Amino acid sequence: MKFAKRMDHFSEGIFTKLLDIKRLRLERGQPVIDLSVGTPNIPPAPHIMNALCEAAADPANYIYAVNDQSELLHAASDWYKERYQVELDPQTEICSLLGSQEGLAHISLSIVDEGDLVLVPDPCYPVFADGPLLAGAELYYMPQKEENNYVIQLHEIPEAVAERAKFMLVSYPNNPTTAMAPDSFYEELIAFAKKYSIIVLHDNAYSELVFDGKTCGSFLAYPGAMDVGIEFNSLSKTYGLAGARIGFCLGNANVVSMLKKLKSNMDYGMFIPIQRAAIAAITGDQTDVGRVRAIYEERRDMLCEGFAKLGWLIHKPEATMFIWTRIPAHYDTSEQFATDLVTKAGVIVTPGSAFGPSGEGYVRLALVQDFEQLQQALGAVRDSGILMAD
Repeated sequence: MKFAKRMDHFSEGIFTKLLDIKRLRLERGQPVIDLSVGTPNIPPAPHIMNALCEAAADPANYIYAVNDQSELLHAASDWYKERYQVELDPQTEICSLLGSQEGLAHISLSIVDEGDLVLVPDPCYPVFADGPLLAGAELYYMPQKEENNYVIQLHEIPEAVAERAKFMLVSYPNNPTTAMAPDSFYEELIAFAKKYSIIVLHDNAYSELVFDGKTCGSFLAYPGAMDVGIEFNSLSKTYGLAGARIGFCLGNANVVSMLKKLKSNMDYGMFIPIQRAAIAAITGDQTDVGRVRAIYEERRDMLCEGFAKLGWLIHKPEATMFIWTRIPAHYDTSEQFATDLVTKAGVIVTPGSAFGPSGEGYVRLALVQDFEQLQQALGAVRDSGILMAD
């Protein structure tokens, strides 16, 4: 059998290795605490689940959705106006996604041709790079360095690269680095995109998971943003709807229309009961959003303070549901440390190398377990002795 050359870009690598170790431990009856994947374990608020259940009980809702329901589009428009102070035309400047991952995987197909250059952060959420690669694009990595608070330095992008670039992806609050960007970055980003005629995609999946009393807005709220690009937003983390796969593409009408055209040839829309759940989430009582934020902040504090007592000093992230930190100094690679963590302590984290070249030397921990499991993780790491140099 012969397969597409594009598949040469993708491999299972370290994730397969870690999952194999996890499987073997479970088969032996040994505990495993998985902090590797950002899978929320906080369920949706009752009114959201009720909306889903009621709609799922209606036989009329099992037809092809084909298009977004008008009520969903207007709800998203109202949500962005109230939450982010952004005015959007529900018919031309919004479309749903079957989760942000689906949109990130496919949008490059509507923007770039084979050989076009796409700018992606490094380190980055893997599909930021995988989507353009599926479209046959060439990648240029924009470093997110610790010494710059993980904010991309646009002025360091070579002129020749900027002139070739057709599309760029950015995201703050950032996965995996957990960083936020100042207003000045977005102002510079918009000017940069206009100067070089680059389409911008800003992923805003973590705007509600911002800690220590800080807040976060939308890229689209900055003057000129709608001229150059779009924003993706997700209900997965904010509302506990990860498995329901609900996201939105919002912003520039031309970019939105091309993605709509592409999706009309790829899927039949979002299941109507899930659309009803989305409407309930973004139009209903928002009290639970603050509760979810507080839970993640408490988990963050517990892990960071707990590891500090064990000698692994971790800077508390200001946002997201992750911790991004350097590996202990006596380890050479992030994969080596991650392998030891799961083999000797039964704790799974993601090695930073999985997020791009600049991720080497770091690991990402997801705050996706309850307090009891996090306490067990701290105890297991302490007892394993892997934080102590030989």
